[in-house]
Amino acid sequence: MVILNALGSVFSIVLMISAGCFLSHKGWFDEKTTKLFSKLVCNLAIPCLMISQFTESFDKDKLLNLSGGLFAPFISMAIGYLVAVIISKIIKVKKGRIGIFRSMFFVSNSIFIGLPVNMALFGEKSMPNVLLYYIANTTFFWTLGVYEISKDGNSNPANIFSLETIKRIMSPPLLSFIFAVLLILFDIHLPKFILDTCKYFGNLTTPLAMLFIGITIYSVNFREYKFSLDMLAVLLGRFVVSPMLIFMLCNFINTPLLMKEVFVIQAAMPVMTNTAIVAKRYDADYEYATINTIITTIGSLIVIPIYMLILS
Repeated sequence: MVILNALGSVFSIVLMISAGCFLSHKGWFDEKTTKLFSKLVCNLAIPCLMISQFTESFDKDKLLNLSGGLFAPFISMAIGYLVAVIISKIIKVKKGRIGIFRSMFFVSNSIFIGLPVNMALFGEKSMPNVLLYYIANTTFFWTLGVYEISKDGNSNPANIFSLETIKRIMSPPLLSFIFAVLLILFDIHLPKFILDTCKYFGNLTTPLAMLFIGITIYSVNFREYKFSLDMLAVLLGRFVVSPMLIFMLCNFINTPLLMKEVFVIQAAMPVMTNTAIVAKRYDADYEYATINTIITTIGSLIVIPIYMLILS
């Protein structure tokens, strides 16, 4: 029964993504739509979802007990980064792609795709665990990840310890998470009409994110790209190394079952969408980052059911 429910959730995700592809084919959506959906999800839907769900699902004691779950994501990503460095040297990743490769290998799309997928698979109760992984993920990406990518480009490398880095880490989803935590810790209750509004906007998260993926997949001409060894290594990093690292760590420290399941699915998410944006910002090979983002997004549709079966 658990396996059937998991597969049903995955099929629901596939149908929403397929709708995005089909409507793109019909001319309903274009590149401007993807930018709009991305902004709506990251700057409106997810922040509203966090505020409504956290204030409904948590009290002070539950929240404090949850904080111990940060250990496994931080340690697994640190190890994942070291593995990425070693593999990039073994397979001799092309100059100008080394930092992008390392970032894609150990950091996942934990919020834009990870949150909606986990909500579809495990329900609203999974969100706190999703956010724990997201805190570690976004911290690593906007520090080590951006620093590595910046070294690939022609512009000056990023300063890993800077005000700019802090601003990037403090994204709308993270700020809304901090705001929700403060509301709970200080026992502040927002008016019902505000919470209802947040809930309605928050419900847009999953469908908009899945439509976005469908539009992105439809827009790519795969015949323009040649598959390479480093692309295979990125797939292994996203779908084998990262999930296995977090799985072993969670078993070692006796992590609660739901938390372990969410962390494994989060670790098996595709390449972070912002990788290509940051690569373009530093004049690095952003097309390489883009194609890997799309390939891993498609690959995740195959991998997620496999991990759900394993976990079940």
